[in-house]
Amino acid sequence: MAAGGPSVFLLMVNGQVESAQFPEFDNLYCKYCFVYGQDWAPTAGLEEGISQITSKSRDACQALVWNFPIDITFKSTNPFGWPQIVLSVYGPDVFGNDVVRGYGAVHVPFSPGRHKRTIPMFVPESTSKLQKFTSWFMGRRPEYTDPKVVAQGEGREEENPEAEIPKAAGVCLCPRPAQLMLTFCPQ
Repeated sequence: MAAGGPSVFLLMVNGQVESAQFPEFDNLYCKYCFVYGQDWAPTAGLEEGISQITSKSRDACQALVWNFPIDITFKSTNPFGWPQIVLSVYGPDVFGNDVVRGYGAVHVPFSPGRHKRTIPMFVPESTSKLQKFTSWFMGRRPEYTDPKVVAQGEGREEENPEAEIPKAAGVCLCPRPAQLMLTFCPQ
């Protein structure tokens, strides 16, 4: 066996952000980005993207359909830090300001083939009634400055489960289940 540099393996991710169900909202768009370990490097494709704005379907399901393509290739020497995709959904509030409607994250599937993932979405929420009213009145709802924090595990030990969440915000699962459908397809 020839002695050379460390061998690498490639991970090709091909799929789409298919659709979402946010029963209380309409005219939403989606952003995605990838979070991965130190040994990983993207070699082709886009690490982040933003979809078009979509409206609810007219059927009983009232789905928001994006069919937004994702195509990226990573290389690594170590499976530690396996890539995750972080999704952020935004839409207008009653004043016309774009506000976050949900965050979610999921690991890229470990096995080849076609995979569908349904991702539960959540939003940060002010912890006091005064902060809730002020944020509503000012049109500035709590949101993460970097959505990648959704996929990171640092600071989530038992002693301090809200370390990564700003002090003025808690986490609230959406009142009615908001979820996003993500499909990974083989090339």
